[in-house]
Amino acid sequence: MQFILASSSPRRLTLLTQIGRKPDAVVHADLDETPLKGELPRALADRLALAKAKTVAVQYPQAVVLAADTVVACGRRILPKAETEQEARDCLALLSGRRHRVHGGIAVVAPHKTWVRHVETVVRFKRLTAAEIDAYIASDEWRGKAGGYAIQGLAATYTMSINGSYPNIVGLCVYTAESLLAAAFQNA
Repeated sequence: MQFILASSSPRRLTLLTQIGRKPDAVVHADLDETPLKGELPRALADRLALAKAKTVAVQYPQAVVLAADTVVACGRRILPKAETEQEARDCLALLSGRRHRVHGGIAVVAPHKTWVRHVETVVRFKRLTAAEIDAYIASDEWRGKAGGYAIQGLAATYTMSINGSYPNIVGLCVYTAESLLAAAFQNA
C-alpha cells in the first residue's frame, strides 16, 4: 500500500524520513488556510490537517495519506505564517518574553478509516531586544513559518523552555504520526 505525504513542508518530509517513513509521494494540498470566524487555534490545526488529508486522498483512494498543520497561538490569537517582514516582526514582538502554544493537527486517511489527533506544545521565549528581532528578520528564517519563527534555527537561542513535543514545533510530532501510520498500515 502506498504512503502519501500531503504536505509541501520539507521539514515534515525530513522528520518522517528520520523515523524511516519515507513517503512514496509528496503531494501539496492546495487549500484556503484562513481561520473561520471565531475558530480557535486547536480547531483550526485539526480542521486543516483533515482537509489536506482528504483532499489528497481523493487522488490516491487506495493509499495511506498523512497530513499535518501547525498553528502558533498566543492565547486565543492565531499567529500567521509570516510572509512579510512586518508580519514576522509583529509575531516576534508578541511572543517576546511570553509563553505561547504550538498546535499540531495530524490526520491520516486510509481506504476504510480516518484518524485525527492533536498535539500541543508550550514554548516560552525570552524577552527579545530590538537588535535580536532585527537579526532574526535579516536571517530570513521566518519566511512562511507559523508564528514567524523556526525553532530549529536561530530562534532556538530565544527559547527558554519547551513543554511537550519538540518535533511538533518543527512541524510534525513524529511519535503521534508513527502511531497513526502503524495503525493505518496494520488495518489495511
